Amino acid sequence: MEVPPIVTYAHQRLPRLLLPIGIVYGLKTVLRHLTPQAADKLPLWAWIIIFAMSLPTALFINVSYLDWRNTRQARQLGAVLPPVVEDKWPGGLTLLWTIIGKFGTGYIAEAGEKWMKQYGHTINTRILFADRIFTTEPEYIKAILATQFDAFEKGPLLNQVMYSMLGVGVFNSDGDVWKLVAHSLCVFVTNWDLRFHRAMTRPFFSKERISHFETFGRIADEAFSILKTRLREGHAADIQDLASRFTLDSATDFLFGQNLRSLSADIPYPYTANALNPTVEHPSNTFLRAFSRAQLEVAFRVRLGYEWPLSEPFRSRTREGMRVVRGFIDPIVEDAVAKRRSSQDADKELKEEDTLLDYLVKHTDDKTLLRDETLNIMIAGRDTTASTITFAIYMLAQHPDVLRRLREEILQQVGPSRLPTYEDLREMKFLRAVVNETLRLYPPVPLNGRMSKKGVLLPSLTGGAPFYIPAGTMTNYSVFLMHRRPDLWGPDASEFDPDRFLDQRLQKYLIPNPFIFLPFNAGPRICLGQQFAYNESSFFLVRLLQHFKHIELALDAQPPESLPPASWAGAPGRKGMEKLQPKSHFTLYAQDGVWVRMEEDSYEG
Repeated sequence: MEVPPIVTYAHQRLPRLLLPIGIVYGLKTVLRHLTPQAADKLPLWAWIIIFAMSLPTALFINVSYLDWRNTRQARQLGAVLPPVVEDKWPGGLTLLWTIIGKFGTGYIAEAGEKWMKQYGHTINTRILFADRIFTTEPEYIKAILATQFDAFEKGPLLNQVMYSMLGVGVFNSDGDVWKLVAHSLCVFVTNWDLRFHRAMTRPFFSKERISHFETFGRIADEAFSILKTRLREGHAADIQDLASRFTLDSATDFLFGQNLRSLSADIPYPYTANALNPTVEHPSNTFLRAFSRAQLEVAFRVRLGYEWPLSEPFRSRTREGMRVVRGFIDPIVEDAVAKRRSSQDADKELKEEDTLLDYLVKHTDDKTLLRDETLNIMIAGRDTTASTITFAIYMLAQHPDVLRRLREEILQQVGPSRLPTYEDLREMKFLRAVVNETLRLYPPVPLNGRMSKKGVLLPSLTGGAPFYIPAGTMTNYSVFLMHRRPDLWGPDASEFDPDRFLDQRLQKYLIPNPFIFLPFNAGPRICLGQQFAYNESSFFLVRLLQHFKHIELALDAQPPESLPPASWAGAPGRKGMEKLQPKSHFTLYAQDGVWVRMEEDSYEG
């Protein structure tokens, strides 16, 4: 039975709340014994005020002490604390209100970008009296993710916020648990990539060696058949929805050996033809909607910090969504565990035909761990790829010259019908540049964070004093903003230009400072799905442009509420260029989809 969030919150906070009241009560008792007449002279209402004021007084004393202690520790190390974003209201209430408001209606990370223009690229957004460091400095992100990796962790806040969704999976664990699980996953992924590469270099291979590309091809062909049917009907299609179904079916096939078959639900009609959409909900649509809703709720919790249970006190808002998600995953996990227990095979080595779940079941029969782990990897393997595909097509639709060049490279390297191989993708430099430029402007995980396990020094970048990050401080970073900084990428940083990954700008900006480009994080916790996402998104784009020669945005089919507000017009950077509204939960997505029209190639294969 799920414990209401408010119960856990009260268990954690109640001692702190009762302590100042207890101190006042103790003083009152002592005063009554020492000077009974003085104590009795105070009326009841005065004691009520004293008791009530004990809480804000204790909070003020605690915050003041922490400020003094942190400043003192910084000075002892010859450092300074990051500048605090000023707020006229105590506790950073205006900052919190701004962050919550932008979550629903604003542009991604625009509040942080505004504050950084005033205070610098590393700031302290103190909200509800808790310090939250926010940075877009590549050297500091490098320290968090790599050079000072052991000084940071996911931490209790993110563990609590995400537990109802991610459980004890690899993306929500620290220390020995993370190391154990990550090692098992790396063994699987590494061996799978080796098999994958060998299989793709063979002109013919056995059923036991069917590679991901074979799976990608089968599922992509189904997706494009559905897409062609919809377009031939004269309707626009939501390419984000199609990409999400393609990646979900691929991910479930990869993880479980059981395809969810979300493409069998077809794709939606635009809002202008909503009457044509089926009235009966397909199970896969229920799954997709529940999965997305749960991610949105968790993302909102992060904005509230430790106080998130106050927004959902009696029932977790992820409960219903995760019930649907687990209703799909649990039977698959239970079946895999039962088969393993009944098997006489005690071999724990990875076999050619094993799925990820098969491999994990060889090392543990803990169903909760297995479920959480496969769900974590499904988010990594599915959502990052779906986001990359969606925004790559969003960009291609607005840059026909890039689309033309990319299609020419594809037809020259692969031809109009053949499935691309791993080696084909490696040879197509412009394809990789298009994907990388998409990942630069629209990284799948735009915002992320860690908590400092101990006091950390971040070196000065200007010759002054280094920054000091006290222990237990939430330290957030945004590759979304970092990828768009003109001082890091040049004056054209807001423009979509794949050639920046091919021409002299590569040598000028990226090669001297590789940490300015981190679409999949870096260091020991680099995204496990990175190469999978590159391969799958590249494969999808190749097959798409083998079938279609022209793409354009269908803004008339886009739901009106998903179009950029009038206030975005003329805004600096990409905000003023957007045709749709990018949003983020765990990963980046377009609000209400990316509706497009496409022209088929005359080739029939």
